[in-house]
Amino acid sequence: MTDHPITPPPELVKQWLGTYFSTTITGEVSDIELTLATQAARWGADQELEACCQWQDTFNYQNAGNLLRSARRPKPPSLKAQALGLLNEGPVSDLLDDEVAVIRRALESLHD
Repeated sequence: MTDHPITPPPELVKQWLGTYFSTTITGEVSDIELTLATQAARWGADQELEACCQWQDTFNYQNAGNLLRSARRPKPPSLKAQALGLLNEGPVSDLLDDEVAVIRRALESLHD
Protein backbone atom coordinates (compact mmCIF):
# COMPACT_ATOMS: atom_id res chain seq x y z
CA MET A 1 0.00 0.00 0.00
CA THR A 2 1.94 2.96 -1.18
CA ASP A 3 -0.63 5.06 -3.00
CA HIS A 4 -1.58 7.46 -0.27
CA PRO A 5 -0.89 11.11 0.50
CA ILE A 6 0.88 10.61 3.83
CA THR A 7 3.88 12.91 3.59
CA PRO A 8 5.31 14.66 6.63
CA PRO A 9 5.97 18.36 6.14
CA PRO A 10 9.63 19.41 5.89
CA GLU A 11 9.32 21.31 9.20
CA LEU A 12 8.38 18.10 11.00
CA VAL A 13 11.22 16.18 9.33
CA LYS A 14 13.55 18.96 10.45
CA GLN A 15 12.21 18.61 14.00
CA TRP A 16 12.74 14.82 13.91
CA LEU A 17 16.30 15.30 12.65
CA GLY A 18 16.95 17.83 15.40
CA THR A 19 15.66 15.40 18.01
CA TYR A 20 17.77 12.57 16.61
CA PHE A 21 20.96 14.66 16.46
CA SER A 22 20.15 16.57 19.69
CA THR A 23 20.52 19.91 17.98
CA THR A 24 18.55 22.54 16.12
CA ILE A 25 18.47 21.98 12.37
CA THR A 26 18.60 25.29 10.52
CA GLY A 27 19.30 24.16 6.96
CA GLU A 28 16.99 22.71 4.37
CA VAL A 29 15.80 19.12 4.53
CA SER A 30 17.46 17.09 1.77
CA ASP A 31 15.49 15.02 -0.74
CA ILE A 32 16.95 11.85 0.79
CA GLU A 33 15.89 12.86 4.31
CA LEU A 34 12.38 13.78 3.16
CA THR A 35 12.03 10.56 1.13
CA LEU A 36 13.18 8.41 4.04
CA ALA A 37 10.88 10.19 6.49
CA THR A 38 7.96 9.88 4.05
CA GLN A 39 8.54 6.15 3.58
CA ALA A 40 8.78 5.64 7.34
CA ALA A 41 5.58 7.63 7.95
CA ARG A 42 3.74 5.69 5.25
CA TRP A 43 4.97 2.36 6.59
CA GLY A 44 3.79 3.25 10.08
CA ALA A 45 0.44 4.47 8.80
CA ASP A 46 -0.01 1.29 6.75
CA GLN A 47 0.79 -0.86 9.79
CA GLU A 48 -1.82 1.02 11.82
CA LEU A 49 -4.38 0.70 9.02
CA GLU A 50 -3.80 -3.05 8.75
CA ALA A 51 -4.16 -3.43 12.52
CA CYS A 52 -7.43 -1.48 12.43
CA CYS A 53 -8.71 -3.59 9.52
CA GLN A 54 -7.88 -6.80 11.36
CA TRP A 55 -9.56 -5.48 14.50
CA GLN A 56 -12.69 -4.55 12.52
CA ASP A 57 -12.75 -8.01 10.93
CA THR A 58 -12.84 -9.66 14.37
CA PHE A 59 -16.36 -8.30 14.79
CA ASN A 60 -17.46 -10.10 11.61
CA TYR A 61 -18.75 -6.95 9.96
CA GLN A 62 -18.97 -7.90 6.33
CA ASN A 63 -16.03 -6.36 4.45
CA ALA A 64 -15.40 -3.82 7.25
CA GLY A 65 -11.63 -4.12 6.87
CA ASN A 66 -11.78 -3.80 3.09
CA LEU A 67 -14.12 -0.81 3.31
CA LEU A 68 -11.86 0.91 5.82
CA ARG A 69 -8.79 0.17 3.69
CA SER A 70 -10.48 1.54 0.56
CA ALA A 71 -11.60 4.68 2.37
CA ARG A 72 -8.19 5.40 3.89
CA ARG A 73 -6.03 4.40 0.89
CA PRO A 74 -8.06 5.30 -2.17
CA LYS A 75 -6.58 4.43 -5.52
CA PRO A 76 -5.35 7.41 -7.53
CA PRO A 77 -7.63 8.45 -10.39
CA SER A 78 -7.04 6.72 -13.69
CA LEU A 79 -5.28 8.53 -16.50
CA LYS A 80 -8.67 8.82 -18.21
CA ALA A 81 -10.22 10.44 -15.12
CA GLN A 82 -7.28 12.81 -14.79
CA ALA A 83 -7.53 13.84 -18.45
CA LEU A 84 -11.28 14.38 -18.23
CA GLY A 85 -10.76 16.41 -15.07
CA LEU A 86 -8.29 18.66 -16.85
CA LEU A 87 -10.68 19.15 -19.76
CA ASN A 88 -13.52 19.96 -17.37
CA GLU A 89 -11.49 22.50 -15.37
CA GLY A 90 -11.99 25.21 -17.94
CA PRO A 91 -11.24 26.29 -21.48
CA VAL A 92 -8.27 24.74 -23.18
CA SER A 93 -6.68 27.78 -24.76
CA ASP A 94 -4.87 26.18 -27.68
CA LEU A 95 -7.67 23.87 -28.80
CA LEU A 96 -10.91 24.67 -30.55
CA ASP A 97 -14.16 23.74 -28.82
CA ASP A 98 -14.91 20.99 -31.33
CA GLU A 99 -11.42 19.52 -30.83
CA VAL A 100 -11.94 19.48 -27.07
CA ALA A 101 -15.30 17.77 -27.63
CA VAL A 102 -13.66 15.07 -29.75
CA ILE A 103 -10.98 14.47 -27.08
CA ARG A 104 -13.64 14.34 -24.38
CA ARG A 105 -15.75 11.81 -26.30
CA ALA A 106 -12.67 9.67 -26.97
CA LEU A 107 -11.67 9.70 -23.29
CA GLU A 108 -15.20 8.94 -22.13
CA SER A 109 -15.32 5.91 -24.44
CA LEU A 110 -12.24 4.36 -22.81
CA HIS A 111 -12.42 1.91 -19.93
CA ASP A 112 -10.76 3.03 -16.69
